[in-house]
Amino acid sequence: MGDYVSIIPAAVLKNLSDKLYEKRKNAALEVEWIVKQLAVAGEHEKINAVINMLNVDFTYSPQANHRKGGLIGLAAVTVGLTKDAALYLEQIVPPVLNSFLDQDSRVRYYACEALYNIAKVVRGDSIIFFNKIFDALCKLSADSDANVQSAAHLLDRLVKDIVTEGDQFSIEEFIPLLRERMNVLNPYVRQFLVGWITVLDSVPEIDMLGFLPEFLDGLFNMLSDSSHEIRQQADSALSEFLQEIKNSPNVDYGRMVEILVQRAGSTDEFTRLTSITWINEFVRLGGDQLVPYYADILAAILPLISDKEEKIKMVSREINEALRAIHADPSEGFDIGAILFIVKRQLASEWEGTRVEALHWIATLLGRHRAEVISYLNDIIDSLLRAFSDPSDEVVLLVLEVHASIARDTTHFRQLVGLLLRNFQSNHLLLEKRGALIIRRLCVLLDAEHVYREFSAILGGEDDLDFASIMVQALNVILLTSSELSDLRALLKKSLVHPAGKDLFISLYSSWCHSTVATISLCLLAQAYHHTNFVIQSLGEEDINEKFFIQLDKLIRLVETPVFAYLRLQLLEPGKFIWLLRALYGLLMLLPQQSATFKILQTRLKTVPSYALNSEQLKRALSGNPYSQILQIADETNKNHDAGNMYSAINFPSRMQQFQNMQQRHRIHMKMKLQSRRSTSSTLSQELQRSEGSRHPSPVPDISRPSSGSSWSTAGTS
Repeated sequence: MGDYVSIIPAAVLKNLSDKLYEKRKNAALEVEWIVKQLAVAGEHEKINAVINMLNVDFTYSPQANHRKGGLIGLAAVTVGLTKDAALYLEQIVPPVLNSFLDQDSRVRYYACEALYNIAKVVRGDSIIFFNKIFDALCKLSADSDANVQSAAHLLDRLVKDIVTEGDQFSIEEFIPLLRERMNVLNPYVRQFLVGWITVLDSVPEIDMLGFLPEFLDGLFNMLSDSSHEIRQQADSALSEFLQEIKNSPNVDYGRMVEILVQRAGSTDEFTRLTSITWINEFVRLGGDQLVPYYADILAAILPLISDKEEKIKMVSREINEALRAIHADPSEGFDIGAILFIVKRQLASEWEGTRVEALHWIATLLGRHRAEVISYLNDIIDSLLRAFSDPSDEVVLLVLEVHASIARDTTHFRQLVGLLLRNFQSNHLLLEKRGALIIRRLCVLLDAEHVYREFSAILGGEDDLDFASIMVQALNVILLTSSELSDLRALLKKSLVHPAGKDLFISLYSSWCHSTVATISLCLLAQAYHHTNFVIQSLGEEDINEKFFIQLDKLIRLVETPVFAYLRLQLLEPGKFIWLLRALYGLLMLLPQQSATFKILQTRLKTVPSYALNSEQLKRALSGNPYSQILQIADETNKNHDAGNMYSAINFPSRMQQFQNMQQRHRIHMKMKLQSRRSTSSTLSQELQRSEGSRHPSPVPDISRPSSGSSWSTAGTS
């Protein structure tokens, strides 16, 4: 102690550790004066001794008042040294920084005061301690004591002034420190950090924009802070940076895009909006730099196209349209596979708008990079097929366009029709709900004749007879009712007089044989009335069941529609179209007499004009029982219009054999199903009897017996 007692009087040292601030302050003034004299005299060793004494005996003392005195004493030494203070900073500053961690809040307060006074003297020379000072201030900004916080804020402003006025600050060394603290949740620390970012960004010599990717995520994180003030400060800082980006020729868009697409998925609405606003500007400004990031951007914005917030939806759609308008090439880093992966995932979105835009992307890519998309077809085809079951008609129509675009070549066309049939086979509800829409639209996009020929070619060899029958019936109804297929119907009407019509008729006939009524419908449409009669007369008892009547009911009602207007007009010439008349009477004879369909057809046949019946045989027939005699007379009539030379161009005996063979397959299949059902029913009945017998001796009714309440004959039904 004797080494420095001779330098600083004992009374001054005693007052420096007094509990009263005024005494410590006066003692510090004495220390300041003494050090000033030592500095003038060049007594560096004595100055070192004083500083060492203040550190060891005061700032590191277990007594709080001693620590307070040591801090004010170090500040006094710095003031006394003035321009020479920089030489002693390595001894003066560390003890002060250490005091920022003191358990006593008053010590922390005086540490702020001491460093403030030290920094005022040395100014830029204190920058060598900047990172440690910044770290201390960051912690003190969230101090539990309001006075300490206030003192820290004053010190913080001074340090900011020092940094902005000099050129000694190293942004490269500062950024890692900033990055480490950007995700701190404390609101005071967040305000402190945003304040520093804003100040440093205002200094022209400091390139904060170049380091923006390092702390951008932290700023976006603050947008969802519970404090309105922090959200506002973060937003203000981000807005300033975005403006700088717009005005800067060199920006690292890539690293920031990775951050933005993550933040676009935030649960916070304001964060989502801000992030996609940035992405929108990036897409507009980034050009080729953003090509490798298109998939990431698309993954972010496609879900937001269906966001609940209208402005977010609007900006997302704007980005989406801008991206789709850019003609990027795989050679430029445009990853088609990654885009398709994102789009495929979004096809399963719960939001219709997102699914629609995903399909638009596939259509766009097919138009520009068909070969590349086709190479990924196996990865996306299942998702495209599932889209047929989408609840949205718009989605279904769009996916049809995509499928049609894929099916431009023969191989993929056949694959599409085959996959579609398998889809209908595994999902009968899809066929029932959407079958007509899908098939009609495909006919528009891919040529109706081409589509129907391919369906027929596949169904002609279909082993699942039940499905083939259902599918043919569906195709037949669409053929007879859809406006999109009017040209196909017109061509079929020429089957007896035109080679193309004949060829189409033969092509469809092979699969239409799966359904008796569909075959009859096709023959009526082709005006092959003579063959229609053979088909009707070939029907056996097992062919006429409830399903047959349901289909026949539909056909009779269709006869009354504009599609068959030509057929009804032909009834004006029964002598010329005797086989048509016979066919219609044949159908009438098959219908239950009390059914509504019977009355519809009977009424139509009654309108055949008597003046047009030139044949004496016809007249005799009409005077008696029209239902029996007209058929007999028709057999005696020579072959008429539809039995001429062109009629023989189609090998109808061969067609008839084809029809009978197919129907025989269906009869055998039906019998096997019925036997299997009866066997299962019998087994179940026996099990029930055994079960009931163990409890009640009464007999069990035969549950395999058909119900007697059916309105149709149950023979041959499935």
